[in-house]
Amino acid sequence: MLDLSKLAGQMHGLSQHLTAEAEANRQRLQLGMKHLEYAFDNQDELVKLQQKWRDRILFANATPVEPLHTCIDIMVPPKTHTVIATDGSQIAPNHHEIAYCYLLNIGRVVLHYGQNKHPILDSIPEIFYRPEDLYMSRQWGIRTEEWMSYRRTASEAVVLSELAIAATEKGKRDGGMGGWEDKETRRQGEKVKANSSPSNATLERIPTLAMVDGSLIYWFLEQLPYDARDHILPPILESWKDLRKAGIPMMGYLSASRSIEAMNFFRLSACPHKAPDCMSFCPNQMDKIPCKLFEGLRDSTLWSTQLKPGQRSPLWKSNSRIIELYGDQQIYFCYVHVGTEIARVEFPQWVVEDTEMFEESLGLMLAQVHKGYGYPVALAESHNQAVVRGGDRSRFFGLLERQMIKAGLKNVGTSYKEARKRGSIA
Repeated sequence: MLDLSKLAGQMHGLSQHLTAEAEANRQRLQLGMKHLEYAFDNQDELVKLQQKWRDRILFANATPVEPLHTCIDIMVPPKTHTVIATDGSQIAPNHHEIAYCYLLNIGRVVLHYGQNKHPILDSIPEIFYRPEDLYMSRQWGIRTEEWMSYRRTASEAVVLSELAIAATEKGKRDGGMGGWEDKETRRQGEKVKANSSPSNATLERIPTLAMVDGSLIYWFLEQLPYDARDHILPPILESWKDLRKAGIPMMGYLSASRSIEAMNFFRLSACPHKAPDCMSFCPNQMDKIPCKLFEGLRDSTLWSTQLKPGQRSPLWKSNSRIIELYGDQQIYFCYVHVGTEIARVEFPQWVVEDTEMFEESLGLMLAQVHKGYGYPVALAESHNQAVVRGGDRSRFFGLLERQMIKAGLKNVGTSYKEARKRGSIA
């Protein structure tokens, strides 16, 4: 039990620390804004400097692909559209339970607007118990619990792709069109539509967006061995390719983002050396080095001073090392003032290259935030479908216990430690 009376004495020190940190953050923000203003006039020079010394720079930094003063109003989405989302949860393996296994539960949501269709709100559970599922990762020094979370990330992407394509195909059967076609096919379709009869003109494309909670940049893959990485990344990239073929844009949504990729770009202007050659001048990035003038200042904090509600920042291209394995699906991102916060949204390259698709996706995302009172409703509902609560966990192990007894296994039960933890004698 938590003794709040003993904890209360520590609150004063915490409040003082937070007050001092807020003042330090205000000063960092002022410095960051000065370097942003400098970059407004010297963006091309900074980008050239970044490209020239990219192999010698030791910190993650993004590249702006639009003018830094860009603040664009997001379009109003069409009333008729579809939003698809997935999220995952799990029951972790526990040696003290009746069986050593783990479970992944992927929540699925399809919300149709203006189409008079029932939504999809469900989840897909899968249990992993075979030795190759439980112990394969240990050859790479990865704990089963960590491997489980990596498998969950891959499953979320695969299920999202399958769900989006299935929903699009159903839309075609119901008399509508699927996702975006390529630009040439789209132009031909517009000509046909202009010359068609009113009855044929009703077959219009239904705007669709696939969303995931979190980043599309899987930083954790950088530390994995190549063999382990090959079990996680290829299924994700393949699912993105399937979405691309189906013409369904996808987006990663990050609330309360802590990213500093954009802020690190401004460290180029803060570098006091003749060139941003970190390997020669500042090999130990953990030290207090001159260009870390605004260390701790997040991208979202800086863009909160530039954006109005309903506006987006310039596009940035991530230069994370793991992105090199993404092939032609490089990751771009921007920041959006959604009204309640500055959210970071990420897209694969093929979405950004189609301006119309990109702008429409942002409009659908912003509508989701408004419907969800500050957070995309499709993502919130997919989380609710995925989450495994205490009662679900108990019922799962109860079902497993009955099945084991039915199979003739003896001495089925939890360890004495687990049993004692569940029923205190105090």
